[in-house]
Amino acid sequence: MTESMTEAMIVARGLRKSFRQSNGATFEAVKGIDVEVRRGEAFGFLGPNGAGKSSTMRMVAAVSPISGGELRILGMDPAVDGPAIRGRLGVCPQEDNLDQELNVFDNLYIYGRYFGLPKQVVRDRVGELLEFAKLTEKAKSRVDELSGGMKRRLTIARSLINRPDLLLLDEPTTGLDPQARHLLWDQLFRLKQAGVTLVITTHYMDEAEQLCDRLVVMDKGVIVAEGAPRELINEHSTREVAELRFGVGEHAALAEKLADLGERVEVLPDRLLVYAADGEEVVARTHERGLEPIASLVRRSTLEDVFLRLTGRTLVD
Repeated sequence: MTESMTEAMIVARGLRKSFRQSNGATFEAVKGIDVEVRRGEAFGFLGPNGAGKSSTMRMVAAVSPISGGELRILGMDPAVDGPAIRGRLGVCPQEDNLDQELNVFDNLYIYGRYFGLPKQVVRDRVGELLEFAKLTEKAKSRVDELSGGMKRRLTIARSLINRPDLLLLDEPTTGLDPQARHLLWDQLFRLKQAGVTLVITTHYMDEAEQLCDRLVVMDKGVIVAEGAPRELINEHSTREVAELRFGVGEHAALAEKLADLGERVEVLPDRLLVYAADGEEVVARTHERGLEPIASLVRRSTLEDVFLRLTGRTLVD
């Protein structure tokens, strides 16, 4: 075992995951990836549905055996030390799996008792986590009375009951409104400041940019890019993007007429993306050529532009 595999929180070398399909064929969901997550950082897996993110997370959570390669979690081998690893992890699944028959307090308390913690210790932690999740006033409310955002905060609070060294969050804000998402982002940032290592899967590019120190972009079971969000944007995209919307069916033909205005032009079904250092200049020169878009927008490049550059697809395809 190498030194990095004992010091890092997560180290994967050539990690693979295969599934046997109903027709007898083998489907490889994760195709030999290398990942290293350092202590105290927020690390992201970014990609569309089916990229292999959730399969990777289940292996990291020590609930799904690896099919090939090497994996060490907290310096341990999940094939041998699964229970010890799971005792030091917090896991927030993609779907809330709270007990609908229990109130908010009991959802936390009973889960805490699973870890063999003394009753008073669990009670104290429940109080702290209710305050952290801004659910103190809802302690006696049934789960089915909570909003989607409240349920998500409760699920994350529950995953912290054992004070984990490593917190795994699978699509933490899917289905939440913008206000609830920002509240959750703030709570995750506070956890990181407190020293908790976060591993996040998401297909929201703004979420990855806000939360992650480093990330990998996955597509079809492989890693297509790795680095800090801003580094990836600087490396694979331009400073700005001009989005130009024309009539239905016109975009492919117009792309050739605008190709010289930027470093590259992407044709999407409903708009053209012109990548350039100065998006406003692109819009002005488009009008100078007698082309009048129905709508135009200038924005900074995002991780979705990185993904489009690398794979030819948007993150939500």
